[in-house]
Amino acid sequence: MTESEFLLYTDQFFDHLENQVGEQKLDVDCLLSGNVFTIEYDDEQIVINRHVPNQELWIAAKSGGFHFTYVDGQWLSTRDHQQFFDVLNSILSTILGERVVIHPF
Repeated sequence: MTESEFLLYTDQFFDHLENQVGEQKLDVDCLLSGNVFTIEYDDEQIVINRHVPNQELWIAAKSGGFHFTYVDGQWLSTRDHQQFFDVLNSILSTILGERVVIHPF
């Protein structure tokens, strides 16, 4: 994927995340600023960053940091091959104290 394609794709990816959070009426605040999409709840923060040089998505939260690369139509963790949305849903579920399911893009 070219850099331009990566930027376009991740713009759409961030739009999808924001729409999913809105559709599920999650009690969180979302903010997109440049390459960073932030989800906030009380004193918790989940930062999703697109790292353009490596064409990766990164998640940073109190529970840890994760890097994801695009493989065969999925964003997979570079560490253990977990899917991006499985990790995000787990983090959100823990923070909110309820089961959260953000559907894949």
